[in-house]
Amino acid sequence: MNAGTVILLSIVTLGIYTFIWTYRQFEDFKKYSGQGIGGGIGVVLGIFITPVVWFMIPIEMQNNLYQPEGEECPVSPVFGLWFLLPIIGNFIWYLKIQESLNDFWMRRGAPAP
Repeated sequence: MNAGTVILLSIVTLGIYTFIWTYRQFEDFKKYSGQGIGGGIGVVLGIFITPVVWFMIPIEMQNNLYQPEGEECPVSPVFGLWFLLPIIGNFIWYLKIQESLNDFWMRRGAPAP
């Protein structure tokens, strides 16, 4: 999915789409690697302890997608600190995370967003 679409859907749905997006990412990580917290736990964290998700998604990307493939992850857990910058930090975080995910999946045969 295009990073701009993620942001637009999040705005239009007043943030509800962020929970769907969070579920899908954690679920994809678990399906691909067989490891991780999975979509259910990921979305529960997103609802009740949102800041944890800002760091968990980069951690799972690094540990369950990139490192097992012998690749350098373009985002690190510290990247979650973008959320400390009101509004624009959220956009930057979603853009970089989605861009990194798109790149990872396209190199494995997924169609371009």
